Amino acid sequence: MGNFRFYRRVNIFPGLAVNFSKSGPSLTLGMRGAHVTFGHRGVTRTVGLPGTGIYYTSRAGYHSGVHSAHTDAPIEPLRQAAAHRIGGFIALALIVLVALAIGIAIGIASSGH
Repeated sequence: MGNFRFYRRVNIFPGLAVNFSKSGPSLTLGMRGAHVTFGHRGVTRTVGLPGTGIYYTSRAGYHSGVHSAHTDAPIEPLRQAAAHRIGGFIALALIVLVALAIGIAIGIASSGH
């Protein structure tokens, strides 16, 4: 049986896009061939040769240690990781709001109002 997937990218202006998916929002800065994405899994950097399918991706992100934790491991590091992830989400939400405000301001300025 298949699973449901959802993904939508909204370009704010050239070089800045907000991505929406089932796993949550993310923000992408850059252009075709080189971009950085900030999302719930951390920061992902991608560099490639457009049109070839050749690319390199590296990720620096949040890791709670849940998969490698022992059953008698203290719960506090997990709580700290969750708090860190929530703080990252709040920062991402603020970035998205600022990007939207800039996009709206640019749109209003270019329409002559």
